[in-house]
Amino acid sequence: MTSKLSGICAVCTAQRLVAGVVFIPLLAYVFPPFLALDLPYVLCLAFWVGVMSLALVAVWGTRRLLSANTILSQPLPGDFVFAALILVLFTPLLWLLAWLLFTLDGHDAPDLFNVANYAVLLAAGLVLVRRGGGVSSEHATTPRLARRLPDTFRGRIYRLTVRDHNVDVVTSEGVFTIRYRFKDAIDDMEPIAGHRAHRSHWIADAAVSGVQRVDGKIWLRLVNGDLVPVSRKYKPLLEQDGLI
Repeated sequence: MTSKLSGICAVCTAQRLVAGVVFIPLLAYVFPPFLALDLPYVLCLAFWVGVMSLALVAVWGTRRLLSANTILSQPLPGDFVFAALILVLFTPLLWLLAWLLFTLDGHDAPDLFNVANYAVLLAAGLVLVRRGGGVSSEHATTPRLARRLPDTFRGRIYRLTVRDHNVDVVTSEGVFTIRYRFKDAIDDMEPIAGHRAHRSHWIADAAVSGVQRVDGKIWLRLVNGDLVPVSRKYKPLLEQDGLI
């Protein structure tokens, strides 16, 4: 739970909250939905609040779907799938919102084609933001351990496993074995959030896709299909932080 709350706090910064409070009412005042100039301001505001909320839901759902597929997490195929999923998730929800608000005020609701134009603009903007922010975001969340991997490495680290005096670094680009102390390897995974699941295994929180129980034992299932055992020692903290 702690890791989830910290992630939410990191997204909902004071600047973003203030921007939302100021920007959305101004947007409702300047841009009536679908050029309906006689639509009451309250309904315009409700529309744009709904649009922002639906966009957040669509983006969250799309990222969850993409995170489970290593190939689709790559930039080029990821952009196409990201845009397509945004259109599929966002368009019908936006049409339903517009239909409810316009019908409530006695207006004719916009057709699906007009609503789809909004969705296309949103998807295009999100892809540009995703591309534009990718470099800085990637560097901001690159762990120190990545310096010990090949210079060409641009993937994600899913887990670490100690083997004798070596550490297997399991990534989206394969497994790399380095000679390193396990404790030092875990320390060098900062700022990536993660947990020790077993005395021999460390996992990145974002790589966990589910929990699996086999013969009474608990395993964490990662996005690449790996199963990582959970020992009794580390189970309470994993439960406390909402990973199992």
